[in-house]
Amino acid sequence: MRVEIDQASGFCNGVVTAIRKAEQELDSSNRLYCLGDIVHNSDEVERLCSRGLVTITHDDLHSLHGVKVLLRAHGEPPSTYATAKANDIDIIDATCPVVLHLQKRIRESYDRRSPGQQIVIYGKRGHAEVNGLVGQTDGEAVVVEDVAGLDRLDFNRDIILYSQTTKSVHGFHEMIREIERRKSPDTRFEYVDTICRQVANRVPQLRAFAAEHEVILFVSGRKSSNGRFLYGECHDVNPMTYFISNPDEIQPDWISEVESIGICGATSTPRWLMEQVRDRINQLQPNG
Repeated sequence: MRVEIDQASGFCNGVVTAIRKAEQELDSSNRLYCLGDIVHNSDEVERLCSRGLVTITHDDLHSLHGVKVLLRAHGEPPSTYATAKANDIDIIDATCPVVLHLQKRIRESYDRRSPGQQIVIYGKRGHAEVNGLVGQTDGEAVVVEDVAGLDRLDFNRDIILYSQTTKSVHGFHEMIREIERRKSPDTRFEYVDTICRQVANRVPQLRAFAAEHEVILFVSGRKSSNGRFLYGECHDVNPMTYFISNPDEIQPDWISEVESIGICGATSTPRWLMEQVRDRINQLQPNG
């Protein structure tokens, strides 16, 4: 049996930076607070928690004073920084540069918006990154998850469209086409492609990888939007694709009498976890 780990899978640069900053701080202290899961992978979160990383909520942030808090790659709204300043909290900012650039562009659009112009964000409502983006507009941006969500717009008013960095390029273009189809002739419509190509460019490579193997084990945390999206791309190419969070979820019948197995994952999936999946596959083989 051939078992191959996709070399392009694993942490994106933003996640790598966030984890490196957390580890550097934990090397010199035994405690660091992180606002939300540092990455949408419970195994990696548990590994860092064992070193002293404490995951907190926004409610927790209000009760902390004089501590260090890491902001993960997803980014935060201005209100988070204001709370930290008021509470004498030392911020370790690991916001992804791509997200920071997007936040800046949306803030600039909001500050110079024309009367009645709608700022629209194609993304997952409630997602940490999206919350940070909406915060740049003082909560006024309209978040749409799919074409059906466009019913919330007024197509007689000007529209500017942005996207969460990890959404699909195809979905974004679908949004553009639908808005152009439905808007009034006098409505001014702008769109800014803000999708991270480090994520989007993985799609063709990942689809090719999925096609090369009989079975695909896609490793990702259940909370990862990016993981669900990339899993869908794999499954579209290879119906024998299984979504797992850790090696214990592998069902032996998935890999019985199979000649080729591919292991891949999301931008929030650590390499060491995919290696554990490979090792578990070898253990489950009759001669393993």
